[in-house]
Amino acid sequence: MLEKIYTVNEKEKNQRLDTYVASLDIHITRSMAQKLIKNNKILVNEEAQKESYKIKENDKIKIIIEPPKETEIKAEDIPLNVVYEDDDIIVINKQKGMVVHPGNGNQEGTLVNAVLNYAKGSLSGIGGEIRPGIVHRLDKDTSGLIIVAKNDEAHLNISNQIQNHKVKKIYTALVKGNIGEEEATINMPIGRSKLDRKKMEARADGKEAITHIKVIKRYGKYTLLKVKIDTGRTHQIRVHLAKIGHPVVGDEVYSSGKNEFGVKGQMLHSTILEFTHPKTGKEMHLEAELPDYFKNVLKKLEENI
Repeated sequence: MLEKIYTVNEKEKNQRLDTYVASLDIHITRSMAQKLIKNNKILVNEEAQKESYKIKENDKIKIIIEPPKETEIKAEDIPLNVVYEDDDIIVINKQKGMVVHPGNGNQEGTLVNAVLNYAKGSLSGIGGEIRPGIVHRLDKDTSGLIIVAKNDEAHLNISNQIQNHKVKKIYTALVKGNIGEEEATINMPIGRSKLDRKKMEARADGKEAITHIKVIKRYGKYTLLKVKIDTGRTHQIRVHLAKIGHPVVGDEVYSSGKNEFGVKGQMLHSTILEFTHPKTGKEMHLEAELPDYFKNVLKKLEENI
């Protein structure tokens, strides 16, 4: 169990409890703080308080992070493409078609099942019983780099970097149509679709979502893009590119019409991750080459130029 106690000083008083906790050096985000407060894992002078409680000078704030609970999720011997590993993190090049964590209809064959077997139980517990070690996620049919935390402090540190846009995420995408601009920024809030709860959509009352695109190469009816995201909304890249009329090739949710390459699922790959190592402070730069199916499609396009 990870337990820390902080004493509020004069300059810190009158803040909301969740805001104060999120500002501490233990790297808890505000949403994490709110969850911990509701579960009585954050105490003020040994008493539970609401997240809106205004802290006072000399208040003693105790933060308790429980170790991961025993889980029913079984470890499975599924091959993983590990790009980097040390005592704190594992960075995996996830294959297309693999769900990140168990959920309805997906209790087996997920990245979590594979990591439980690979790491032999050495994973952070902050994500809960079904998401041990999972700091961020990729859609089922998005391949590429994903970070898994081996301990709670690494998890909190990376989560904080993501929250503060300190993790650089660069993707490669093949989209329909010929994009005229060399570079562009798409700044459209994203929220849950009111018509289909399984889909997301660009909507004014959604959460901020910013996507930067840069043309790598044009292939007539298709464009290969380098995509950088400042925010990590669900389906963000797919929604944004579809909204500007250039859906990702193979996207079965946000694209319609002909799929001349017969690919299943979006041609979207998490190519580069840059972040600060949670313990050493070293600047990390990791890359994952495109999967074979993606290379084969590009080869066909090259031949038709």
